[in-house]
Amino acid sequence: MLAVARSSPLRPGLVSALRAHSTNARPLPSNAYVNPAHADDASVLTTPETVSAGAREELESALRVDQAGELAANWIYKGQHDILGRDPATGPLIQDMWDQEKKHLAVMNKLQLQHRVRPTLLWEFARLGGYGLGAVTALMGREAAMACTEAVETVIGEHYDDQLKAFEQLPVDHPSVPLLKQVIREFRDDELEHLDIAVENDSQKAPAHALLSTVVGAGCKVAIELCRRF
Repeated sequence: MLAVARSSPLRPGLVSALRAHSTNARPLPSNAYVNPAHADDASVLTTPETVSAGAREELESALRVDQAGELAANWIYKGQHDILGRDPATGPLIQDMWDQEKKHLAVMNKLQLQHRVRPTLLWEFARLGGYGLGAVTALMGREAAMACTEAVETVIGEHYDDQLKAFEQLPVDHPSVPLLKQVIREFRDDELEHLDIAVENDSQKAPAHALLSTVVGAGCKVAIELCRRF
């Protein structure tokens, strides 16, 4: 997450500039999945074979949830952008976060194939539910859209933290495991960055902020559990 002190809403384009500076300062683990130079690396092609049934189940359920979550996030931001995209202050913020989620989904799609994980059966629900949530909160106003982002990213940040702890049971000597952990850590920090952006852009000024946050957060937790199972 970018360690930048901010006391006022971010100006359009500033998020992109900050992220570009951060990206140049440190290589992103997820780039291994989008850079052709790494296409033949064992770290992006293989999956641990000699693991316990419990560890394998944890890996598969985690990546199934992550893929569905990134799909839903893409459609949340699409829904918000369809409503607020022309707003000169909010549109660029949503676009910046959406662009980052597009990369997250592309990487998760590759991780799903690499580790031979069955996608969730709730794929269409994640897509339609995400778009509906994004569009409805955007129709409620800029602050409500940011409150939605705050609530979603709070849950997702905690979820990625839990995954990092669970992945401790995976074999560290397998080439895919260190990279997987680094990617999850990178994505967690990205989601927490989105949370910060939402708060700094008046999410907590949304009407009925506490109620909206509770409902959205609870819905995210239910969706995580459903995608874990199905």
